[in-house]
Amino acid sequence: MKRIFILVTVALFTAGAVFADEAVLIDFAKLAADITVNDDSDGAKPNENRRTMMDYGTVAGGSFTTEQKQVMKTSLAITNWEIDLASSSRTVGNVARSYTSEAPSKQYGTVLGVRIHFPVEPFNSWAIIRPPFDIPAYEAQAEVDDDGNIQPAEDNDFTGPSRFEDGYGVVKNVGAIKSVAVDVYGLNFPHGLSTILVDPQGNKKSIFMGYVNFDGWGELRWENPQYVQAIRNRDLRIYPLYPEATPFVKFGGFLVQRDAAREGGDFIGYFRDVKIIYDKAVLDTDRDIDDEALWGIIRDRETAKKVYEMEQFGHDQVLRYLENQKQATENSFTPAPTTDQQ
Repeated sequence: MKRIFILVTVALFTAGAVFADEAVLIDFAKLAADITVNDDSDGAKPNENRRTMMDYGTVAGGSFTTEQKQVMKTSLAITNWEIDLASSSRTVGNVARSYTSEAPSKQYGTVLGVRIHFPVEPFNSWAIIRPPFDIPAYEAQAEVDDDGNIQPAEDNDFTGPSRFEDGYGVVKNVGAIKSVAVDVYGLNFPHGLSTILVDPQGNKKSIFMGYVNFDGWGELRWENPQYVQAIRNRDLRIYPLYPEATPFVKFGGFLVQRDAAREGGDFIGYFRDVKIIYDKAVLDTDRDIDDEALWGIIRDRETAKKVYEMEQFGHDQVLRYLENQKQATENSFTPAPTTDQQ
């Protein structure tokens, strides 16, 4: 009789609980370079990531030659990620010594390695580790060959899983977020770490995860203080199920903050992945009528959103291409130092 009472009590206390889903938002092991693009030199190593290849030559405009458009390709390969320093820290030396690299881990394979050179002077500073482009949420599945040429899949369905889901930066059908976790390798740096999440409206939210003042691999976890575990205590609202598209979360990068009272100079860190625990915005149910097959509203909306994403992506990447070409031209005309200058 006592055992039955305990079981009934447990059932009563857990009846209102919610079992949230867990998903990997981004897995850096999947972003290792696995194809060689725009490099025909002998012994060329892989420099791009096949799954996340993007071609912005299609939106570059008519002022570029065919040869120029053919090299307008990029991906989320780890070496393409960028470091944005605070304006007060953005000297030539600090920028040149702040970059990302593939790091071989004995335990997890390839991970994201980061070097950030903060000023040595005692003032506050920060740096953002961000992807080379805004990760698309509506990019349909595609086939990518060994040269980085992208061919849309035969079933080019905008409403299906996108190319950047499943650990490549996007998780869809996200309602309330319960927690966020980052697997990071610490080297006893007293710096603060935040994760940047992006919502469907493009709003960025910086979530403070904690400090990396530990040695070895560890998990930094943020628990949402506003998350209500029990359904009976939630403020429930009913929204039309169709034709509203399901919300999503995108990875926007990491924010590393250095306090003025702490040691400056180089910061070294390694990141394995980012995971989220969340409630689904729309439950998976077996509906009597396939609304999308009948009306096609979500397909039309997401097609328009995909076109907008591609235009923004192409515009930003073309400007970056022009900047790189300008820098290469300036470097080619830089005179060699004289004996006295050396």
